[in-house]
Amino acid sequence: MAATALKSPPAQTLVVQVRDALRARITEGEFKPGDRLPSEARLTEGFGVSRTVVREAIAALRSDGLVEPRQGAGVFVLPPPPPDDLAFQNVDPARVSSLIEMLELRTAVEGDAAGFAALRHSPAQEEAMIDAFQRFRQLALAGQPTSDADFAFHMAVAEAANNPRFAEFLRLTGTALIPRSAVGGSDPATPPDYARRLIEEHEAILTEIQNGHEDAARAAMRAHLRNSQARYRLYLRGTRV
Repeated sequence: MAATALKSPPAQTLVVQVRDALRARITEGEFKPGDRLPSEARLTEGFGVSRTVVREAIAALRSDGLVEPRQGAGVFVLPPPPPDDLAFQNVDPARVSSLIEMLELRTAVEGDAAGFAALRHSPAQEEAMIDAFQRFRQLALAGQPTSDADFAFHMAVAEAANNPRFAEFLRLTGTALIPRSAVGGSDPATPPDYARRLIEEHEAILTEIQNGHEDAARAAMRAHLRNSQARYRLYLRGTRV
């Protein structure tokens, strides 16, 4: 296993980094269902972190249903769970009605997630939100596709709410329901004026959460998602001209 450079403190951030790195290797097929992960000692050496960090990262992957520790044998990758046919039936990002419905639902759910994040976030979670915002801002200013980075920011906010159901909800929706990736089925580059507005809206959410302003954080998130609805409707009108 090749060594992976990770940031150092705080410990919780290292857990998240190791967890996400291993999750990526699983989802990208480097570790397939039935494979045994490298030993705890090899992971510790490869990532340059403590055994405690590795154990907590593995525990997080286990809680997500991605791996299974087996006594005396190691930690094994599990097959992906079957899709939940009951969740969000008939949601189709290509349909106008589906996207508007989901944006309205996201406005309600993520508004409260931002409010709770303002009250409950830890220093490590604040750092994760800052990192996600800076990555989003960098891509937006460069005119590059931002849907994945946008989703990562919203996920960081949901996780900072410290109620796992918020993050679970976002995982069910995924990046497909970010409007600019849903239209046309791709993630287009971000025009400069649009990028500036998106950066301002995301920064407002982050600032209110950092300041611990519950109501203002909730309002900033809802304003952002309502603006997304308005932008999508405007886009649709333009395509019909």
